[in-house]
Amino acid sequence: MSVFIIAEAGVNHNGKIELAYKLIDKAVEAGCDAVKFQTFKTEKIIGKKADKAQYQKENTGHEESQFEMVKKLELSYDDFTKLKKYCESKNIMFLSTPDDIDSLNFLCDLGVSYIKVGSTEVTNIDYLKEIAKKQIPIILSTGMSTLGEVEKALDAIYSQANRNVTLLHATTDYPTNYEDVNLNAMVTLKNAFKVDVGYSDHTLGYEAAIAAVTLGAVIIEKHFTLDKNMQGPDHKASLNPFELKEFVKSIRNTEALLGNGIKKPTKRELKIMNQVRRSIVASKELKKGTKLTKDILEFKRPGNGIKPEFIDILIGRTLKRDLTEDEPINWEDV
Repeated sequence: MSVFIIAEAGVNHNGKIELAYKLIDKAVEAGCDAVKFQTFKTEKIIGKKADKAQYQKENTGHEESQFEMVKKLELSYDDFTKLKKYCESKNIMFLSTPDDIDSLNFLCDLGVSYIKVGSTEVTNIDYLKEIAKKQIPIILSTGMSTLGEVEKALDAIYSQANRNVTLLHATTDYPTNYEDVNLNAMVTLKNAFKVDVGYSDHTLGYEAAIAAVTLGAVIIEKHFTLDKNMQGPDHKASLNPFELKEFVKSIRNTEALLGNGIKKPTKRELKIMNQVRRSIVASKELKKGTKLTKDILEFKRPGNGIKPEFIDILIGRTLKRDLTEDEPINWEDV
């Protein structure tokens, strides 16, 4: 099964549905499997005096509060209904992260195929239980988390008889420095909890996601934007539309490189095998009735005769026909 690529639009629509439509178009053009947004009511998730995270200050300045910043990025439930229908018309999966109970209920009523849970909710045990009760497959990001916190989160989800969970390794820093990526932690999650894993990539390049695929990621999530110079908290750490297309191409090329794991010759190798492998040949002209010994045999190309590995079986047999110098020997000749 191919790696599932989620184009994370997030709030990069800047609170404008027209930009959200354009983001969907770009995700489709890039060949992504899904496009994901964030559904929330700001009053339910952020206190009015909450300070911005450091990366938010770096990307948007210090003038406004976190509440004021996020409020401007909010879309209505009616907007999301329209966006889901638009995704369906474009044959791309609509996803969104619900950040509060009302938004969770809305998205489930809307008919989402997965519930994507952000890293900020890993320790929100009651909320995780409410999500799990919906009996919809869950994709849980694990940025900022310890292994113990992830275990408690899974216990909460499993307690509601929902075991359909994929864990995404993540580093909640925009952009993430390479030395902070720690992709081996994704492998740790897979081994510790025996679940499918993926990677939510907040680095600026493609390498981390490619490496994650080689380590077994089944889902890759990556932020993208229409323009990195737009105002907002996530634009600078996002791919532009051209980069997103190249990113998807890199992931698909990596899948092709990894193959199916079965060690066997390719179709092209089978065609050239006889030309480049050796077989057992006569070292000189040999007459019918000659008893074969090692001193009158050599290993040379082409490889359309008896393989060198059978030399000990061939020794002592008698030729049934004349052979010219360098002529390969076949089983019907002895």
